[in-house]
Amino acid sequence: MPSRNRETWERPPDLPGTHFIDAIAYTDPEIFAAEKAQIMERTWRFGCHESELPTVFDFRTIDHAAVPLVMIRGEDDRIRTFYNVCSHRGAKLFNDLSGNAKTKTCFFHHWTYDWKGDCVSRPRPKAFEDAHLSAEDCGLREVRTESQHGLVFFNLDDDAMSFADYVGDALSSFEQTLTEEPVEVFHYHQAVVQANWKQWIESNMDHYHEWMHVMLRRTNVLTEETLFKRHVELYPNGHIMFEGMRIDYEDKATIVPREESKALPGLAASHYHSTPIFPNTVLMTRGTVMRIDTTTPLTPDTSLVEFRGLGLKNDSEEDRMVRIRQHNEFWGPFSHNLPEDLFAAEQCATGYRTGGAAYGIICREENLSAQDDGGMRHFYAEWSKWMGRLASNPKYIAA
Repeated sequence: MPSRNRETWERPPDLPGTHFIDAIAYTDPEIFAAEKAQIMERTWRFGCHESELPTVFDFRTIDHAAVPLVMIRGEDDRIRTFYNVCSHRGAKLFNDLSGNAKTKTCFFHHWTYDWKGDCVSRPRPKAFEDAHLSAEDCGLREVRTESQHGLVFFNLDDDAMSFADYVGDALSSFEQTLTEEPVEVFHYHQAVVQANWKQWIESNMDHYHEWMHVMLRRTNVLTEETLFKRHVELYPNGHIMFEGMRIDYEDKATIVPREESKALPGLAASHYHSTPIFPNTVLMTRGTVMRIDTTTPLTPDTSLVEFRGLGLKNDSEEDRMVRIRQHNEFWGPFSHNLPEDLFAAEQCATGYRTGGAAYGIICREENLSAQDDGGMRHFYAEWSKWMGRLASNPKYIAA
């Protein structure tokens, strides 16, 4: 095919509007602001796993939203989420990532709150009472919080549908893995990615990119039997499940063999599958370990990605070390796969951000097999529903 001039390069592809993405969907500040207001502040998003708040009064801070949040396990064993700001003058209350506190006192004026978010103490309260501002009117802003299979989700929208209705059956493939035996988070790290948040999510929906990964090519994965016959399941509300494939970890000496005895419940040691939950969470398993990604938009060009690794809570010390090694081999900060995914997202972002690339193509149709772009089209259909505009023409807002 011949190369193109500027006019033909910038011309929209001759494809349905659902099958390509305009570059400005990744780079435009106005669209980014609309995403935060219309998607991030109204949809259910992953906060943490219950194992990260194992005892009463444990807390964990979250910066997934327009405001800082804190999750607290109460005396009644229920996990609640609050705006992490004092109701008096807006000072941030909790600054540590995690800890344990039955009450929290604001450093600024020493207003104190309990695990239910109630304001239980104010120095020299009479002047407030004389102004008809009672302590009962000064509690923290609570955020809707619901759990499924030990996964804790929050929603800033008080009027949103329940999480059970929102997620539907999308987590069903992980139910046995997450509930048959107690699991816990054993690995956590963050990365600031120089890419739009959607570009990182795409890396977990675009299985056509599996050709990039050196270790996938070296472990006999890219074959008709193990890869191309996998199926993509599309769920309501933008969620997706990529049917598992089997990986031959015995193929090369550089890969740690996966013992069947170490497999998580409901999985074989060689089994891989993943489920993106709209808008910004992805769960995936590699037989003996599980990974959860959460992506937070920072700017149109940067995103914070949090990575968690999960294993069995009752692991022996030896089994836990095996699980950590097998997790980090593919998914740790210096692993085989993860740096390649990060590099790819940033390289795509560079192409769009500089104006070099005009459109992204998501037109592959292979009957929803694994390398079909149907997963990404499903994601952007949901994106369009919340945004009121197509990703292929994002400046046009539908009536």
